Amino acid sequence: MSITVVGSVAFDSITTPAGSRERCLGGAATYFSLAASYFTPVRVVAVVGEDFTAAEESVFRARSIDLAGLERAPGKSFFWAGNYLQSLSEAKTEQTDLNVFADFNPQIPASYEDTRFLFLANIDPVLQLRVRQALPGAQLVCGDTMNYWIHDHREALLRTLAHLDVLLINDTEARLLSGESNPLRAAKKILTLGPRALVVKHGEYGATAYLGPDLFAAESASVPSVFRAPALPLDEVIDPTGAGDSFAGGFFGYIAAQPEFTPEVLRRALFYGSVMGSFAVERFGTERLQQLTRAEIDARFAALHQITHLDPIHQIPDLKSTGSSR
Repeated sequence: MSITVVGSVAFDSITTPAGSRERCLGGAATYFSLAASYFTPVRVVAVVGEDFTAAEESVFRARSIDLAGLERAPGKSFFWAGNYLQSLSEAKTEQTDLNVFADFNPQIPASYEDTRFLFLANIDPVLQLRVRQALPGAQLVCGDTMNYWIHDHREALLRTLAHLDVLLINDTEARLLSGESNPLRAAKKILTLGPRALVVKHGEYGATAYLGPDLFAAESASVPSVFRAPALPLDEVIDPTGAGDSFAGGFFGYIAAQPEFTPEVLRRALFYGSVMGSFAVERFGTERLQQLTRAEIDARFAALHQITHLDPIHQIPDLKSTGSSR
């Protein structure tokens, strides 16, 4: 099934220890849609300026991403510049120009009104809620946010959280949103705010899903409330800018591609999220996401499965019965 994503399409200038790129294609909706497009059709709702040319549009078209919801406004596109010279875990922002994104008012095309899977990328929670209400038929709604909205627009964000099925945030955001330093207590508190599941991204250490009691109500007694997926070890990280949004695209894209949403689907989705995040960081901007094949994705999923695989508990030899001792 198609996913509709609402968020930013932007230009980024990025400096890392591996080098620099000027005005490469970026934005949360861009990374998300490219990653998700390897699993299911994607529709984009965003705004760009006059500097968004046929060359940038072709990146989306090459992945058959629906741009009926992409508004073109007079002026320049959202622009961000930053560097990772001090730490690859956190960018130092050098410049942020909202440009046409400052007046973004998402418009939902009639062709998107049958949306069943909706991803609300990191934008003003007032706009997130407006889009959610404009698509009442969406059956699974996933959202993202950031420290700025949590700290300065908390009341608006809380109203939006009440309408989400899944919230994706990182460790720092989970602590700020909950006021708790302990990860489990933080997750439990966030789940009382509305989302039926919380996915906390840990960067190079993977991600953890915390499930509310009503997410899989029919199977709740047999479904673990916490599930952890590791990140794939990489020998080099070129540009971590789009890792989190690419994780979200892989995670939600896989879910939307399945005939039903089950505990097993959610666990596999976390792994596919880690896989797509691992590809995103291997090149600057979206370069790697533009060049993937599904075979490469599945091979990396298999590698991640292999390094995390354990035999089922019932197959582990009983040391006492085999006479082993220490």
